[in-house]
Amino acid sequence: MSQVLQVSGLNKAFGAIVVAKDVSFAIDKGECVGVIGPNGAGKSSVFSLIAGVLKPDSGRVELLGRDITKLPGHKRVHAGIGRAFQIPQPFVGLTVFENVLSAAFSGAGLKGREAEDWACDVIARTGLVEKADTLAGSLSLLDRKNLEVAKAVATRAELLMLDEIGAGLTEREVARLVERIAVLKEDHAIIWIEHIAHALKQVADRILVLNFGEKVADGEFETVMSSPIVREIYMGLKEDA
Repeated sequence: MSQVLQVSGLNKAFGAIVVAKDVSFAIDKGECVGVIGPNGAGKSSVFSLIAGVLKPDSGRVELLGRDITKLPGHKRVHAGIGRAFQIPQPFVGLTVFENVLSAAFSGAGLKGREAEDWACDVIARTGLVEKADTLAGSLSLLDRKNLEVAKAVATRAELLMLDEIGAGLTEREVARLVERIAVLKEDHAIIWIEHIAHALKQVADRILVLNFGEKVADGEFETVMSSPIVREIYMGLKEDA
């Protein structure tokens, strides 16, 4: 596997509030890394540092071996980062196809027939073929979530950043979403913030745990979830002396 993302020594603070403390990790193509942590742990802040929404106080972000630490957010999209948000943000007056086509235009820089063909391919891969001519504003929540992911894929992203996209879905809908992410993992690197642990268990190769902006664990699901520090963070359970 080839390395897609390398995060090295990221630090960010707002006064006394530390949202990232020497955070380092890497993700390869074909790998999904789940990110967990209590509210306020710094998960969204680390995402924003990778996506270029926030500037780090120090540290480095590399995408496909290229230093993108100083690139603004829109140029990181062009470089290969696609982000799907917890609350879908489609153009509600446009169809599913038009939404995905717009992402192909603006994110991937495609034009004409090439953009249309790519949009059709993305729609097929994200299970939205039957909804292609449906206005985004009339979609179910699951289909809106799928469209949010499709828009990220349509930018020709190498790294997909999924920000709690399972929130608000039923158990059956989460299962369908996991199936979709498993397919996309084949040719993307994926980093996924999610509170639904069993969803991450099914698709994530590793789990990264943040607490007060600091990485406290990084490993396989069962190992991480049974570790003393994670048990203490989530349940207040300290190991006996």
